Amino acid sequence: MELDVLIAYLFRWIHFFAGIAWIGLLYYFNFVQTEYFKEADPAAKASAISKLVPRALGWFRYGALFTFLSGLALAGFLGAATNFYISIGMLLGTLMFLNVWLIIWPNQKTVIASNEQVLAGGDPIPEAAAALGKAGLASRTNTLFSLPMLFFMGASAHLGGYGRVPLSAEGGASTAAMALCVIIILALQANAIKGKMGPMASVVGVIHLGLALAVALLLIIQYL
Repeated sequence: MELDVLIAYLFRWIHFFAGIAWIGLLYYFNFVQTEYFKEADPAAKASAISKLVPRALGWFRYGALFTFLSGLALAGFLGAATNFYISIGMLLGTLMFLNVWLIIWPNQKTVIASNEQVLAGGDPIPEAAAALGKAGLASRTNTLFSLPMLFFMGASAHLGGYGRVPLSAEGGASTAAMALCVIIILALQANAIKGKMGPMASVVGVIHLGLALAVALLLIIQYL
């Protein structure tokens, strides 16, 4: 076995392992923990924020980091095989990584610190409520992005069509198609920074929106 093939596979394995940890915890936060917190009594919720959430966020953010870094390494090894599908997946994954480290984690630190102050008998941090909302919106957006991201990552190797051709080849997805896909994704990202939850507030809503986004991006790439 050639060394470069072995190294590429090692990065792919790290990418899979870290990605499973990251996306698995993303779904835990959005599909399980958030729904539990809506029903939990204040004492149970405060205890979970103090003892459970920091541990889960540790695995979550470093899972995102190692997924991103191993993905960059893979992109370097497989640059010639880059296609339209994987490019969309990489864009979505990169935005999700940035949301974790620049929005979700900083704001969750404020929420955790506020909770610790309350448990110690003090007052909550005034900015905690707004921080929770910002983290929640970014997390929901990552859940929305995750469905098309996973779809296009898999489609890059297993789904036929124009999207699989290299970016440098003729006859593939048009520049207009790629530009429209990027505009849609960046508009949703802008909403994650300064927008509203909208239909993403419910588990069913964010899943439906994620599926709709995947279908829309696929149709744009294939037919525009």
